Order: sequence, then structure tokens, then C-alpha cells
Amino acid sequence: MPSFDVVSQVDMQEVRNAIDQASREIVNRFDFKGTDSSIDLADTEITLHSNTEQKLKALVQVLEEKFVRRSVPLKALAYGKVQEAAKGAARQVVTLNVGISDEKAREINKFIKAEGPKGVQSQVQGDQLRVTGKKRDDLQATIAALKGHDFDVPLQFTNFRD
Repeated sequence: MPSFDVVSQVDMQEVRNAIDQASREIVNRFDFKGTDSSIDLADTEITLHSNTEQKLKALVQVLEEKFVRRSVPLKALAYGKVQEAAKGAARQVVTLNVGISDEKAREINKFIKAEGPKGVQSQVQGDQLRVTGKKRDDLQATIAALKGHDFDVPLQFTNFRD
């Protein structure tokens, strides 16, 4: 029986490269001189730090620009609240959404049942979904429908088996 997996992944090497490039640009840009601006990556959390909220917004813009150049989807980023740090500085935590959460999996499941062709089934397997059907064409139609709908997470389709 043909099947494929729906996953939400981010290439962590590309994320590290984008953060390194953004850090280098911050060091060299004139408008960031003397602002103690920094970008730090810890597992799936990116911490942005600057001395004013305006510079923090510019930092976010630089980071997003580097992510786009490195083909890292911006939907994978979840921005936290801007926090006040010591001496009037501002800090923001950006979380990388890796994997499909339970509520998103249920939402995708409902969508497949409502919009997908007859005979296509899906089930949650950890942080991914396995979609099965009787015909390859039905699965391809399901992939097209999923690509056309916005679930606020980047979706990839892997492990297509006939």
C-alpha cells in the first residue's frame, strides 16, 4: 500500500551558518557599533540581545534575511516576547519549531479527512504523520492539497513508497 510521511524539519547546519553570518554582519555594520548586540544559538532556541528595542528589531531583520538566503523557512521561527534586560537592554528568545506538535497533527489529520481523496488515511507517529492510500495518484493529490493550505509550520513530504 503506497504511503508517505509528513514532517516538519529544519536543517540545523543551515541554521548555524545563518546565525554565524548574521553575527559577522552585526560586528561589521556601523549601526550596530557599541550596541552590544549578539545572537546566540542553544539547541533549538536563538537568543537575540541588544541595548535598545529598535536595534533588536534590526537584529531580527538581519537574522531573517540570512535565514531566507540559506533557504531556512521563516515559518519555523516562533518569536517570544521582548524582555527587558539589565541597564535598559532588550532581549528576545526565538524558538525553532522542529517536528509537528500534537495539535498541528490533529489539524492536518482533519484536513486530510475533509479535503483528501476517498481511501486516504493518516495517523500520527511521534512528531510526524504517516499518510497511506490505495493509489499513488490519491497520495499525490493529498500532497498537492497540503501544499496549498497554510498550517503555520513548514511541511516536507518524505519516504514516499509505492
